[in-house]
Amino acid sequence: MIELLSFFVENLLSPPILFFLLGVIAGCLKSNLEIPEQISKYLAIYLMIAIGFKGGVVISETTNVDNKAILTILAGIIAGFIQPFIGYFFLKHTTRIDKLTAAALAAHYGSVSLVTFVTAINFLELNSTIYSGYIISVLSLMEAPAILSGIIIAYTSKQKNVDNYHKLKPFLLKEVFTNGSILLLLGSFFIGWVSGTQGMQKMDGFVISPFQGLLSLFLLDMGLLITKHLAELKEFTLKLALFGLYMPLIGSVIGISLSVLIGLDLGTGFLFTVLISSASYIVVTAAMRTSLPEAKATIYIPMTLAVTFPFNITLGIPFYFTLAQKFLAE
Repeated sequence: MIELLSFFVENLLSPPILFFLLGVIAGCLKSNLEIPEQISKYLAIYLMIAIGFKGGVVISETTNVDNKAILTILAGIIAGFIQPFIGYFFLKHTTRIDKLTAAALAAHYGSVSLVTFVTAINFLELNSTIYSGYIISVLSLMEAPAILSGIIIAYTSKQKNVDNYHKLKPFLLKEVFTNGSILLLLGSFFIGWVSGTQGMQKMDGFVISPFQGLLSLFLLDMGLLITKHLAELKEFTLKLALFGLYMPLIGSVIGISLSVLIGLDLGTGFLFTVLISSASYIVVTAAMRTSLPEAKATIYIPMTLAVTFPFNITLGIPFYFTLAQKFLAE
């Protein structure tokens, strides 16, 4: 218990998290502090390049891609597909939101949050814990299965409201597989893989040295953004709000269990658990607004952004690391 509290305090006192909290406080005080939209986009692009590139370099230094890597990638894809069904089950039996909104919301919990993942990597670096670079592949590949699940759930639960599903499907698949975030992340991963250690020496001043500062600036912006959705939480029932807290915990149980079965090391298993426990608020949100316009964005956007995301980066990450320490080998 003391160790868990120590991790909570250490995480909360790290500069990126403190800047995130500063953003939340500034937003609540209705300060005129803001990050220009173009800078926000630049920061998001930077994080995707940095994480993808570093992951590719790490895997280039690995002598061989073993069965663990393949199993981890497959497990991530399968979990991304199945988790929305789990989320929809709980939403259907514990809340009164309509089926299409439930399907759209559930889809977010099969996908991943890049910023949560980046924060988790930063947490590992602060704790001098290594991880396998192939975990970046899992991050990139979990978006599409979750979106597909959300569409399937909506289509099968209330077909008359999504009778344009077959018309949307080709467009949706194109949107998923040509999405800029996914392409940039995968592209950076392969560039890092091809260029290897020599590439890292050339990119060190871009992807290593400024990483902490730019992550802090991005999380400051995220804190400001979250406060814009806090007012929408007034429409939430207690059971609906709780879903945004217990769904990540269910994901952590799934993530740790799969990590143990595969035999992942501490760092890789922790990051895999973070992926399974996080929720998308970018790619899946855009896909749901396109494919399920009848679903209420005022429900699924604040749920993932103002409930699950803050929980994960402040309390969830140290809790998942403690679980990983208990069940996974160093």
